[in-house]
Amino acid sequence: MTRVLIAGLGNMGRSHALAHHAHDRAEIVGLVNRSPVDLPAALQDYPLFNDYETALAATRPDLVVIATYSDSHADYAIAAMQAGAHVFVEKPLATTVADARRVVDCAREQGRKLAVGYILRHHPSWQRLIAEARALGGPFVFRLNLNQQSRGAEWATHKALMETTSPIVDCGVHYVDVMCQITDAAPVRVHGMGLRLSDEIAPDMYNYGQFQVIFDDGSVGWYEAGWGPMMSETAFFVKDIVSPNGAVSITDGNKGASADVDGHTRVGGMLVHRPEGDRLIDLPDEPGHQQLCDAEQAHMLRAIAEDLDLTRHMEDAVASLAICLAADESIRSGRVVTLQEGAE
Repeated sequence: MTRVLIAGLGNMGRSHALAHHAHDRAEIVGLVNRSPVDLPAALQDYPLFNDYETALAATRPDLVVIATYSDSHADYAIAAMQAGAHVFVEKPLATTVADARRVVDCAREQGRKLAVGYILRHHPSWQRLIAEARALGGPFVFRLNLNQQSRGAEWATHKALMETTSPIVDCGVHYVDVMCQITDAAPVRVHGMGLRLSDEIAPDMYNYGQFQVIFDDGSVGWYEAGWGPMMSETAFFVKDIVSPNGAVSITDGNKGASADVDGHTRVGGMLVHRPEGDRLIDLPDEPGHQQLCDAEQAHMLRAIAEDLDLTRHMEDAVASLAICLAADESIRSGRVVTLQEGAE
């Protein structure tokens, strides 16, 4: 039985806690949230702490699930591993590449399992999308976006996230990870641009951003993300991969509202285009958000029990974060950011 501590009880933290509550090889030993929180009935009997360090010392977990705000991820993960626990941390792994590397180095030094919350890696339809794209052969053009028209409580959550992380970093790591899995190439240059579209966020933050990335195999990628009540719901979910031999596209992405969490992972249908003809792939009965969180945590428990090698997973998490942070740097500096000197 794996003893589990969950830190952060927002949307993702609750879903991860419910996953462990239902798993027969997990025992929740504590929940952590800095402020009072309303919990679903299934979670109300577990010990609740308002201080992470206190909870870590009191519960002595085998696994810590970290779903707090991004600026605490690195320090919380390292503290957990140094206390003897394995770590599952929500994306992004950290708010700087140096901190992300520090977490990965600690996992290696301490001999701990470290997994990052790239939920699309556990979605069968996204796995199919990646396989279909790779079968076309590169180099690739990636056209990906996720804009969210948020208001009320959703806009409040986005504004809180933007105190530490921009939309293109928070959401972008998922889709840049997809780019990296398809092309399997190193990024060379990143050029970003963004705009502050609301007086309700800090003067040095932007709630809309887009960037282009060039990979060393010649592949090029575009990603766009915007949050807020002003965002358009026209073409807010574009997932399109083009190669010399054709293209793969998600066809059902604009069904539902942009704030629908389940809709962000749903594929529904896929179009594989080749010059000789098109092929439609229907993908019914896709897993919902909770089922995907269940799959993430089941994989984490299996990684611990079976000593799975997560080296590539950790390196991929750092690589995708580096691209998104380079885009953020480019937006703030107004300059193209080079990631790999001398490569084309």
